[in-house]
Amino acid sequence: MTMTATKSMVGTTIPSPCEMPNGLQWYNDQLFVMDQLTDNVYVIDEAGNVLRTVYTGTENGSGITVGDGHIWTGSNGTTVSRPYRSTDTHLGYVVKCDMDTGETVDRWRTPDGGGIHGIEWDHDQSLLWVTAFNPKAIYLVDPSDDFKVVHMFEVELERLHGLALEGDDGIWCAHTTDNVVVLYNKESGAEMDRITMGPEDPFIHGFSSKDGVLWFADANFAGSHGTAIRGEPAIGTIAR
Repeated sequence: MTMTATKSMVGTTIPSPCEMPNGLQWYNDQLFVMDQLTDNVYVIDEAGNVLRTVYTGTENGSGITVGDGHIWTGSNGTTVSRPYRSTDTHLGYVVKCDMDTGETVDRWRTPDGGGIHGIEWDHDQSLLWVTAFNPKAIYLVDPSDDFKVVHMFEVELERLHGLALEGDDGIWCAHTTDNVVVLYNKESGAEMDRITMGPEDPFIHGFSSKDGVLWFADANFAGSHGTAIRGEPAIGTIAR
């Protein structure tokens, strides 16, 4: 059932390990957090305790997933949050990182050649779901076949961010400017459900699911979008 909020949709919250949590991925009992400021990945537990820090070659990190024994990050083009590094490309890439060291194992340009916010490993198919902006779409790609596009569907809403698979046929996508999360049919792209956050809620950037509970991260980074209203990063659950 579609949920339209006039009050807060935030459930529990936990301390953020970083200033700009822009991507989330639950993997077993560990939550992987992509920091847009440092491009480090912070691995935390459900209480927010930092278990370890992984240093990556990501630039302007926006989106993270775990699969096939690796960390995958959305490298969203030119960083504006830290000094440039020799590994920066200023282009949109998906980066495959070593699970322990964060070292870049491989990388691919995004399907549309632009930036990327959302990324989700499909364990059933050993494929990768990624967001794109031109056109606004969600792609399914095969990293084992030079990032070949297996499937895609276009969407109407702007600013596609975090992704999370749901059941056999659904995939959630956060649309940050509108601050809604839409459950799409991953074959047809038809809208199956929608959650609208409350007027004072954090804006959803990172997104993940664990045991049926939806988790969000607010990077508190507005840029030209005007969506950093709380003045602080946030990580927590969505009350449904």
